[in-house]
Amino acid sequence: MKRGTMIALAALSLTVFLAGGCAHKESVKSEEPVAQAQPARTSEAPRAGANQSAMPTPAKPESATPAAEPIKQAEAQQAATAPAQETAFENIYFDFDKSDLSKDARDVLSKNADILLKGKPTIKIQIAGNCDERGSAEYNLALGERRAKSAQQYLITLGVAPDRLSTISYGKEKPAVEGHDEAAWAKNRRDEFAIMQ
Repeated sequence: MKRGTMIALAALSLTVFLAGGCAHKESVKSEEPVAQAQPARTSEAPRAGANQSAMPTPAKPESATPAAEPIKQAEAQQAATAPAQETAFENIYFDFDKSDLSKDARDVLSKNADILLKGKPTIKIQIAGNCDERGSAEYNLALGERRAKSAQQYLITLGVAPDRLSTISYGKEKPAVEGHDEAAWAKNRRDEFAIMQ
């Protein structure tokens, strides 16, 4: 009896360890498209318990000041240089190491859903999740995927057909702005929406 219990506990512990340590898959529950905001952490690295030895340490801790102004300036610059077709959809931005949607992000997604449902009812879009430079490449790819899936799930709850939406993660590989400070990082933690040809 004791041996069987020990084997069952060991198997359960191994399963929990493997499930908790896997950063490649994130299941999105349809009844939870929007999660509550949580306090910011000091790096875009996995929670305690995961292998953090391969994670680079951030050059500077994240600033507590909001970066809304630099984001608006970057959007204005991007709108001026991008083709008209691509600027129909607005980007959304995320808090540090988060994939849940802020109120501002949900408002932007509502506008994007209106465009998809009324203005362009036949097009398909790709949602690209992006991260800032902090954290490992593998961790940021997983975080970018979670960010893209959050936006996809929210658009589906607003009535956009799932077959019109696809996701991709670029992690930290395609920064919108080069830089090593909070102003640049805030602009790089984003989802972009591209019309598929």
